[in-house]
Amino acid sequence: MEHYNMSRGTTFYAIGLSYKKADAEVRGHFSLDDNSKRALLQQAKQNGIESLIVTSTCNRTEIYGFAEHPFQLIQLLCENTKGTVEEFQKVAYVFKNKDAISHIFRVGSGLDSQILGDFEIISQLKVSARLSRKYQLFNPFLERLVNSVIQASKRIKTKTEISSGATSVSFASVQYIMKTIENVSEKNILLFGTGKIGRNTCENLVKHTKNPHITLINRTKDKAEAVAGKFNLLVKDYANLQEEINTSDILIVATGAQNPTVDKHCIQTTKPLLILDLSIPKNVNENVSELSNVTLVHLDDLAQITDDTLERRKKHIPVAELIIEDIKTEFNAWLATRKFAPTMKALKHKLTGFATAELDTQRKKMTNFNEAQAELISSKIIQKITNHFAHHLRGDDVSTDDSLELIKKVFQLEATTDNV
Repeated sequence: MEHYNMSRGTTFYAIGLSYKKADAEVRGHFSLDDNSKRALLQQAKQNGIESLIVTSTCNRTEIYGFAEHPFQLIQLLCENTKGTVEEFQKVAYVFKNKDAISHIFRVGSGLDSQILGDFEIISQLKVSARLSRKYQLFNPFLERLVNSVIQASKRIKTKTEISSGATSVSFASVQYIMKTIENVSEKNILLFGTGKIGRNTCENLVKHTKNPHITLINRTKDKAEAVAGKFNLLVKDYANLQEEINTSDILIVATGAQNPTVDKHCIQTTKPLLILDLSIPKNVNENVSELSNVTLVHLDDLAQITDDTLERRKKHIPVAELIIEDIKTEFNAWLATRKFAPTMKALKHKLTGFATAELDTQRKKMTNFNEAQAELISSKIIQKITNHFAHHLRGDDVSTDDSLELIKKVFQLEATTDNV
């Protein structure tokens, strides 16, 4: 059964691109910062889009929403990013109706993450939902769907160990450093950018490298100080970035800028320098690789580092999928009920009309007409009839659309509903 049209002529779509087919550079072209997201929602509103949410992380950019044609959503994405439609078509996916619903469940449950079991996306979905609600682009369908996805991810987290063990981009980067750099505890490490990935990386660095020479720099110094205070690290001004890069052995860039913030002209040192770029779009210019002393590694390379943790996580996929199916079934049942509710209401109205007319006739014919009893009996019969129809419509082997059309035809409900 499919019940996805919230308003006449529109279909529910998921459009987007992810690490699976789009490399970091292409993902960077389609990444949306907060201002671009707002501009996109504003434009959607002007274009008459009824409901949508948009997410953009280092691994994916996606729009879930209602449109007459998916191109309306693709156009919104391309007009608010650096990406082009041609580029999008090479790497994109477009899902509709039940496939779009399945996709958002897999994404929100960490099954589609670059690192299996990474639930970062759930907090992104919550933020996206709040923003869409603010722009009144969040209809009951999408609200219920997002809540169901959140519920599924919570249940998977508590009932399985799909997120157990430390594995994330920040952990993978620290693992990489420890595997490739000797005497890492004696090296100078500079972390540029203290957003979520920067903070997590910082925590992993402190925990695993036992290195006391870690310096933090952030455009807004107080944010770096808040992180540094927690771990008792050194903070330097953004103005000192170049100077600090040149005293470092390892540079980790985790900024959220739309354009590269580090290039070869920042580097005057000739000693070996390992640069890890954990940003999308890339924040380190490829030209640093022209310097023979520099090794540049990007987050896509790091995500390929798999260990025993990932193998253990894979064992939990079947249970996670069962949980998703369970909650998805509940969602589809709600959707089915929502679809036939107006017809049931109209049917009840029609039957009540029959009963009222018949009671009027009988009242005139009978001398000892018992008003209360007659009302009670007729309302009980009406309830039983409507319950039977509702039960029939909820059946899995039933085409809801055909059944609704038949009920409307038999009881001539169109006219009645319009006059209600």
